[in-house]
Amino acid sequence: MISNAAAPASAPTRIHRLKTWISRETTGGALLIGAAFLALLWANSPWRESYQALSDTVVGPAAIGSLPVHLDLSLATWAADGLLAIFFFVVGVELKQEFVAGSLRNPKEAGVPMIAAVGGMAVPALIYVGVLLAFGEPSALHGWAIPTATDIAFAVGVLAIFGRGLPAAIRTFLLTLAVVDDLLAIVVIAIFYTSEIHWLALLGTLVCVGLFWWHVRSRTPRWFVLLPLAVLAWVLMHASGVHATIAGVLLGFTVPALAVHGEAKSRTTQYEHRVKPLSSGFALPVFAFFAAGVSLVDGDGPGAVIGQPIVAAIAAGLVVGKLAGVLGTTALITRITPLRLPDGIGVRDLLPVGFLAGIGFTVSLLISELSFDGSEHTDGAKIAILGASVLAAILGGISLRWDARRARTADMNLDGRADDIHDYIGDAKDRESH
Repeated sequence: MISNAAAPASAPTRIHRLKTWISRETTGGALLIGAAFLALLWANSPWRESYQALSDTVVGPAAIGSLPVHLDLSLATWAADGLLAIFFFVVGVELKQEFVAGSLRNPKEAGVPMIAAVGGMAVPALIYVGVLLAFGEPSALHGWAIPTATDIAFAVGVLAIFGRGLPAAIRTFLLTLAVVDDLLAIVVIAIFYTSEIHWLALLGTLVCVGLFWWHVRSRTPRWFVLLPLAVLAWVLMHASGVHATIAGVLLGFTVPALAVHGEAKSRTTQYEHRVKPLSSGFALPVFAFFAAGVSLVDGDGPGAVIGQPIVAAIAAGLVVGKLAGVLGTTALITRITPLRLPDGIGVRDLLPVGFLAGIGFTVSLLISELSFDGSEHTDGAKIAILGASVLAAILGGISLRWDARRARTADMNLDGRADDIHDYIGDAKDRESH
């Protein structure tokens, strides 16, 4: 009787463990890498035509009745426009949590990583433009935003693996920098990669977002109300001409970040835990699978693709530009303003942070597709993003281990007070809190 009574409880436990495992930063990064590697293998195998055929397969209606909806999209477009909206919903929820109750609620404390994020976007963009102009390739300048993005899942995953023993404040600094980076990337996509706006559809999106906001704050929000509102908001955003993933961010921002109606946890925390396994375990790997499948064996061969000026521009922007932007901006503002690094973090800790910020991947791949849309620069851009992101991850991991082995002073941030540090990356308390 005991064994029979215990059996039904095991299935929910296994599902919970599976969701927890998928939501881990290291797992999400591994799934992304695996999906991208599989796509590269398939796209360069003797069966590469089947990969392209799969990517180009059109699914969805062009119209519903007499109403044109333009949802007859290829699987690759569904992955970039549709599945990434799930990822951007999680980003929106995380940003809302950070702004209201997290590391961004106090601008004075978050000032250094926030400004470092701006420098970490501006310098790569300038390097990208400079390299292309030096090579005489102005036709690719529209992709200036490609090396400005940071992939949170990859970056924090590498930190979790190689940063053990370092102060947990470094993780908070990287997260703050990355979420501000994501916010700015969203603004860039909305402003610079929207060609035409259909205002009536955009108004319809805002109405749906408003209804979502009203219901998600009610005492008992129902998924069968929220999900249709979210889908309709996405459809209308897609029809408006603004990139459809922005709908996910707007919906994420509507979720309350403080506990309401007597709940123990905020709804941003609850919704992140519910949706993140779908984002990390399905949406992002599928997007990576369709975005990373670059063929190097067709055309003039790999040498022609890798030799494109855009490859050098993106690689220099991600690996060198991010590092210079984060380190340079931080060094400057901590010298000329009263702002200081958080307790436990020294300038040397920003060397690995700068490298990790150069892991562009997800958002960089998205911006490359928005920038070139199948032009001659597309393959070179994707190869550069993949190669530079892997190189940045390797350099970040090496510099993290170097940093962890060096002795630390009592006042790493040089603010004249002894650092009050109790939490370290990899210890039990850090794992529970994150």
